[in-house]
Amino acid sequence: MKPILSLAIAALISTAPPVLARPGLAPAGGTPILRMTQAQPATGPEAQTPPGSDTRQGLRPAPVRGLAGAYLAARQAATDSDFAAAARYFGEAVAADPAEPFLQDGALVSMISAGEIDRAVDLANRLAQAGGDETELGVLLRRVDLARREDWTGVLALLDQGGPSPSAGGPMLDGLFRAWALMGAGRASEAFATFEQMGEGEGVAGIAAFQLALARAMVGDYEGAAAALDNPEASSHLQGVLARAQVLSQLERNDEAIAMLDGLEAIENEPALVDLRRRLQSGETLPFDVIGNAREGLAQVLVTFAGALIGDEETDPLALIYARLGQSLDPEMPDARLLIAQLLQSAGQFDLAEREFDALREAGQMRPAAELVRIDSLVRAERMDAAEAAARALTEAYPDYAQAWVALGDVLRQRDKFAEAVPVYDRALEILQTGEDPQATWFPLYARGIAKERSGQFDSADADFQAALELQPDQAPILNYLGYSWVDRNVRLDEGLKLIERAVELRPDDGYILDSLAWAYYRLGRYAEAVAPMERSVAVMSDDSLVNDHMGDIYWMVGRKREAEIQWQRALSLYKPEDTDTDVDRIRAKLNVGLDAVLEAERANGGTLPEGFGLPEPEPATVEASGSAVPPRP
Repeated sequence: MKPILSLAIAALISTAPPVLARPGLAPAGGTPILRMTQAQPATGPEAQTPPGSDTRQGLRPAPVRGLAGAYLAARQAATDSDFAAAARYFGEAVAADPAEPFLQDGALVSMISAGEIDRAVDLANRLAQAGGDETELGVLLRRVDLARREDWTGVLALLDQGGPSPSAGGPMLDGLFRAWALMGAGRASEAFATFEQMGEGEGVAGIAAFQLALARAMVGDYEGAAAALDNPEASSHLQGVLARAQVLSQLERNDEAIAMLDGLEAIENEPALVDLRRRLQSGETLPFDVIGNAREGLAQVLVTFAGALIGDEETDPLALIYARLGQSLDPEMPDARLLIAQLLQSAGQFDLAEREFDALREAGQMRPAAELVRIDSLVRAERMDAAEAAARALTEAYPDYAQAWVALGDVLRQRDKFAEAVPVYDRALEILQTGEDPQATWFPLYARGIAKERSGQFDSADADFQAALELQPDQAPILNYLGYSWVDRNVRLDEGLKLIERAVELRPDDGYILDSLAWAYYRLGRYAEAVAPMERSVAVMSDDSLVNDHMGDIYWMVGRKREAEIQWQRALSLYKPEDTDTDVDRIRAKLNVGLDAVLEAERANGGTLPEGFGLPEPEPATVEASGSAVPPRP
């Protein structure tokens, strides 16, 4: 059976260096956590949890007297990641009960997530002026607002006033805030000492060293910056690589910077680094422009924290909060905008995300590797129009970037636009074949082979598959696809079986490959041998209509006809419009007249089933006295 291929980005991501996978530096050890205020448990009748409320992570919703509707609407909007609606409803709830910390945090989180920073600052300031206990997020937001206005004396005063509680994100963020506030206030020596002291703590050496390097480079101490960036944890990410290259160049050490860049994998996925290397190679002395002031340095801190909260399985909601706050400090920072766009897309807020991606494109700050991830995410979300548009935009922006063409070809292929995909893969291969690594061409060859095979160009498809196999002789998907395509067309059956058997050796539990093996035995008339692998395939892929159809055919041929009919009925029940390999009319014919009659009709008709064979005759139209035909009664 032919597997459904994922986008080529999966292969790209698996080989790309982790340092370039996402903007920002994840601190070693534990991640920073901003503790959200939890409402205290109520007692009495008010302790009842409103119907439909979310009590995950031990949060108990605070009672909202007289405005339960706004509260519940806010919680529902927040659950749906509809940040603008959540901000509106939480704002109404806070207006009714301004002293409730749980509602304050809900309103602030929603406003910041929606990008309504000024509105959130206004609320935080009003709550602070009203007295009472502030939430950690409210304190953090007021600090960011002071930093945004470059009131560094005010930031230091607020840090001193706050004491150990509330911490606004923990000692790591407090310390970095203080260090950058000292830099902004012109107290560089104290700031350096603060960064260095923080670097002595467990699990924070990398982030402290990176921030120290930025601070030293900002004031022209490139020797000190280079020493700080010698720590691999301080420069093992895109911003760290950029900073180190610029610092080395300022020290007239372009050769070291070039050697560092040459030691990275997949540098072609980051045009900024490709351009950087070209400029270094030409002898240019690069300016240091990663940051220009303390405000931008603090923005780097917040975006770093945001990146640290992104998980493979689940992302902390605070990641978007930190990224939004970082962007408020440095609106031109591309990493902040990119991270926000990715987080919004992950939350299903595609329209909001698209605004950020559009802004990146307009500013010339599109990052191809990130765009590939975005395209893959759009495909997974079944937003195929958007995925195709994004892939086409990437090829237009970077016409010599082979992976952009591969991604576009993959999207077209997944949309069954096989003929359109072929010239797209042609372009990708044209670019890759000018490179020094022939192995880079195997996937586009394989993918183009699929597109050709699906569009009926069988001989040309076979040539692509075989060329890919020469490069990757132990790639089970290629072995399986080529073997199955021969078996399914009833040609080169013995050769096809050998290819599939090798694929089974490599992936013994792959449902697609087991289906191919069983089908090869079926085509060769070895029906009894086909049963076991087919049953294993059905066990793995029980919801696949084609697998169940094949199981029915094999059961029929070994005399298990009642079980065959059950499998065919199951195949019909599982059929979806995207199951283009499943022939629904053929299954219905088998249920009506049996597989033997279907096969005989196909043999007599040159290998294809005559149209309408085995299907019930349509009910004749009734004729009125006037002779006009009318449709039968329902």
